[in-house]
Amino acid sequence: MAEPSSIAPYERFLSRPIDEVVRDLESYAQLLRQWQRVQNLVSRETLDQVWTRHFADSLQALTLLEAQDRRFLDLGSGGGFPALPLAIASKGLDRHFVLVEPTGRKVSFLRTVARELGLSVTVLGARIEAADSRETGAADVITSRALASLPVLCDWMAPFFGPNTRAILHKGREHVEELAETDARWSYDVVIRSSDTDASGVLLTLKNLRERSVR
Repeated sequence: MAEPSSIAPYERFLSRPIDEVVRDLESYAQLLRQWQRVQNLVSRETLDQVWTRHFADSLQALTLLEAQDRRFLDLGSGGGFPALPLAIASKGLDRHFVLVEPTGRKVSFLRTVARELGLSVTVLGARIEAADSRETGAADVITSRALASLPVLCDWMAPFFGPNTRAILHKGREHVEELAETDARWSYDVVIRSSDTDASGVLLTLKNLRERSVR
């Protein structure tokens, strides 16, 4: 397993001493390995690289957060990335994370991690299309990782977008084509930042998402 030092570049963005964060992440990793035996939470080949492929990859989003960010919505949470590492890194701050995941066993896993680590997390066991934005409200930040193409994500995210909402999305080399396809229907402002952990990956920050008028 890669060393916990892989998260050191994000130490100044953590809400508490790094050794406390590492302990919680180690507990998370242990639960991940236990539950992986009965539910495919991450690809098997990445399980032994959890610190770089999953934890550090998730925590790089900390560099894009703002002090006023309070309400987080994570779509298609799966094994909890990037939301649970961000919640661990934000422990003690006034931040709450809502995770949307339809698969029952994954919901149970996410709730177990949140409970055992004392995280400010709510897990909705529902398909994204069935989640009610009237209940969750507009998010300050929407996150998603390895879920769907950008045009599909925009369809799913739009109901949860308020005037000040940003989406921080982990994407791969296909992001150029996906942005071109998305432009046909959606208007938005985007900032593209290279991933710290994937040479072909990027983090997309989207703001002002709105559907283009059809003439």
